[in-house]
Amino acid sequence: MSVEQYQKSVNGLDKEIADLEKKKAAKDSEVATLKGKINSAQKSITKNTSQTILNSKMRQISAYESDIVRKSKESAEFGKKIANKRKKRSEAYLKLQREEQNQQKKEVQAAKKLQASYEARIDELQQQLAKTIPPVSKPRHESDEEYDVFVSHAWEDKEDFVDEFVDELRKQGLIVWYDTNKLKWGDSMREKIDRGLANSRYGVVILSPNYIAPEKYWTKAELNGLFQAETINGKTILPIWHNLTKKQVTEYSPIIADRKALNTASMTPDEIASALKDLFSPENMEEN
Repeated sequence: MSVEQYQKSVNGLDKEIADLEKKKAAKDSEVATLKGKINSAQKSITKNTSQTILNSKMRQISAYESDIVRKSKESAEFGKKIANKRKKRSEAYLKLQREEQNQQKKEVQAAKKLQASYEARIDELQQQLAKTIPPVSKPRHESDEEYDVFVSHAWEDKEDFVDEFVDELRKQGLIVWYDTNKLKWGDSMREKIDRGLANSRYGVVILSPNYIAPEKYWTKAELNGLFQAETINGKTILPIWHNLTKKQVTEYSPIIADRKALNTASMTPDEIASALKDLFSPENMEEN
């Protein structure tokens, strides 16, 4: 049975239990009413009550007592049915939990399999590139600068995070390619971004709802450029999650979702900048 079927079974048993409890409560209420009538009848009997009325009262009390016995038995039967349904409900709920766990394991395995297929495809592309593209030294423009970090972002995020983050990077002594400073009136955006990507050691990708929006052309182009650089030069992409969930990142790019990322929800701009600065320590530079 599927999770949905087990859940339907549990919900059905919950409804049956509720109906039985309602019926049992009604019988218990009837028993209480009959006991009240017996009490009233007994109180109405005094030393002045005639034999005829006394006999009538006693027959009435006897009838009430018979009804109490019958309705008490019916209430007890409902109680047994409720206990039985609760037992079945507990068993069904345990099966539901086990099936949910099995389904979760299957989803995790499927995600790992998908990730493995992506990684295998990347390895295949890297091998093809290594075989078909000879190493060529890219001519550098005399005015080109070398950068420690290229910041890929959506312009809507500048005010609430990116501007402050870039300032903190520069306070750490890092050379940053940032479009606000590097694009001048009349410049070709594509050419400037291409040079920035090519001449940067790391690409910091600030993933946000604005960045992954379907209509965003430049953010997609920048990320594709960083992936291309990564296939040739090794690890260069450093993701930062800004107002995003794991699910949103996975839906946008399963490959980048698997990367270790820093998150603005738990770190300040200066803390993230400091963590990035650590990559340029002598120990890390030797490893890279």
